[in-house]
Amino acid sequence: MHLIVGLGNPGSKYQGNRHNIGFMALDVIADRHGFSPWRQRFKGLVAEGNIGGQKILALKPLTYMNLSGESARPAADFYKVPPAQVVVAHDEMDLPLGTLRIKVGGGHGGHNGLRSLHQHLGPD
Repeated sequence: MHLIVGLGNPGSKYQGNRHNIGFMALDVIADRHGFSPWRQRFKGLVAEGNIGGQKILALKPLTYMNLSGESARPAADFYKVPPAQVVVAHDEMDLPLGTLRIKVGGGHGGHNGLRSLHQHLGPD
């Protein structure tokens, strides 16, 4: 199983904001791959599905960006998902809008959502 954590902030005030790109990405993934309906769990919204034969748990933390790890850690623990199988979708203000970067491990680069995940799950 893989856990995909989409970072964002809850509420209509933040809807459509670039900072919520993680939430938006998970909405598209869940829709395109026929995931289960979103339900509240682990201080967030979760949906389950399969992509390429792999079971996926999608998580949108409702803890606000700075506390995302408080939602991701319980989900990872419950489903026994090791950090190496956690994928995070988030905004990156240092990149031009529309640019995608994929990396494994590394620092949080000052991103508060990643900082929280590092504190709760580790840097890798």
